[in-house]
Amino acid sequence: MTLSSRDLECRSAAASLSDMELFVFPELIYALTLANIMSPRIWAWRDDPWFEGIERMKPYRRMTRLKQFIMDHYAFNLDLETWGLTTREREMARFADFIDTNELQKSNALFGYEGDKYYFDIDIRTHFGLQKYDGNIIPYWKTETVEAMDAFCHKPHYQTGAGECVSLATLYAAALFIVARIPLRDIYLMATPLHSQNFVDVNDGVLTNNRRLVTKNMWFNGTALSSQARRALENEQVTLVAHESGIIHVLYDEATINRDAYLRFAHKLTGFLNTGLTVEILGNFLRQAPAIHRCFQLRWNVHGTDRYLPLERAFAYEDNSPYLVTDNTRAKLIDEMELEEFQNSPLPSRIILNDLEDFVRDEKIDLCNSDDAARLKQRFSSHCMNAEIALHSLIRFCRTEPRLPEHEKKQFRPGAATLGLEPDMSRDEVLEQLAALRDGNRIIELAYYAFRDLLSTDWQPFMKAALERCPVPMEATRNEDLNTVAAAIEQMENVSIYDGPGRLAQPDEVWNYRRGDGLEKAILLANIIHSRQPDSTMQLIIEKHSVRLECAAASWSYNTNKGLPSQTWRLPV
Repeated sequence: MTLSSRDLECRSAAASLSDMELFVFPELIYALTLANIMSPRIWAWRDDPWFEGIERMKPYRRMTRLKQFIMDHYAFNLDLETWGLTTREREMARFADFIDTNELQKSNALFGYEGDKYYFDIDIRTHFGLQKYDGNIIPYWKTETVEAMDAFCHKPHYQTGAGECVSLATLYAAALFIVARIPLRDIYLMATPLHSQNFVDVNDGVLTNNRRLVTKNMWFNGTALSSQARRALENEQVTLVAHESGIIHVLYDEATINRDAYLRFAHKLTGFLNTGLTVEILGNFLRQAPAIHRCFQLRWNVHGTDRYLPLERAFAYEDNSPYLVTDNTRAKLIDEMELEEFQNSPLPSRIILNDLEDFVRDEKIDLCNSDDAARLKQRFSSHCMNAEIALHSLIRFCRTEPRLPEHEKKQFRPGAATLGLEPDMSRDEVLEQLAALRDGNRIIELAYYAFRDLLSTDWQPFMKAALERCPVPMEATRNEDLNTVAAAIEQMENVSIYDGPGRLAQPDEVWNYRRGDGLEKAILLANIIHSRQPDSTMQLIIEKHSVRLECAAASWSYNTNKGLPSQTWRLPV
């Protein structure tokens, strides 16, 4: 089959799966989710004793069970050296025919986007760890398949699997369906310039955030973990939403996601991110705003006499206690405090929190009502702080308006609302359903490439990615002669990280995890030769149980168990 340049580039990107490729070809994030659903790895989790009886649990309980499994088995990894480096100029040139590069620079953090004050405040290159490199250097940051995530345990200094945020998001989406039995129609994947996470339409909504889950109550509890979880949606544009029905992307006019499904998602997410002002929410706001603790005090009756406690001291006691300042366990928290913490009279210039709480409770303040907001501002008045800033911060804490791709500006392409995959299906039934839909569904077609199945996909896209976008082996062997490199590859363990026939690892995966089938080792060596001699031609000759790489007068042979039919690949593609 002859592929167009876009199809070849997109299908090869399904093998390399870098963050920047998922931005340019947004179908890939759901293609990877489906590839993980196709994989036998996550289906095997169902037999783990940890999940015994999970089908009898309520949906959120199933999700928390899954969360602990992921916490125990995967670490978060964003190491710059794992998948190597490239340059903005190289990638801009690569994508120039597929996307407006000026728009790319305005909306993607790797290509220089600093559109929000937030990005200047965090110093985007320092945030990424790129300050030690020239300004045009950017990481590949490849999104790992579940197999590549599992294989991190073979790398030095890793005891478990690992992955970056997109990897964890797609892993979660697949595992929510397979293990937690959450329907795909209730799972939405979201990407922002700095982060990827999922919104799951269960109860009031649940966010996956790297390895953790965040409920609506957690979103507003004011803890350090919730503050970290809030950063992306509070400060960033959502560039992409992916769903079983399709995708919507901030830069593309056409949306393939089902319009009703997208509007339902937008409504549910907005509800998740907004709450009314209650006494507990007021306290949670203060918890995450330590700079203004010095402007508040807590009144408490001690042995029949009102005493006063600096609010910062009250919150300090939360660190080593199961009780909180901000809910009905306050009395138990105060019982743990030393009497000398309290003052006999009110502290000057400090607002008494109890009085502010009474006002909020009695007045039923609506932060959207300007008169209510003005009255609340008066209550915040203090020589100690700027009431206007404090009120604005409180409103921002209670009300986050997600910056989603605008549905009014998109052309929604009619399509199926579901893939017909249900949580009670077996893996064989899922594979049969995807195969039946493959010809008419671009995302499913790409899923087979992300699945690395060379028995049912063209080999050229895989090899294009293998030769052009795996810089790690090239850099690691730069100062070694080819015979030494070939000998080192020969000594690697003869086992693939990918289960079953036809599924192949990319060269950087073979190198990082020091293992591979003979065919994968031959491709790794071809990667290194091509990096040194880009104009040279090679042949990869595959037979039933052997593979031979030929370049000029040299050749290298390996045994293979991948079951590919006899064929010859002429390289480069």
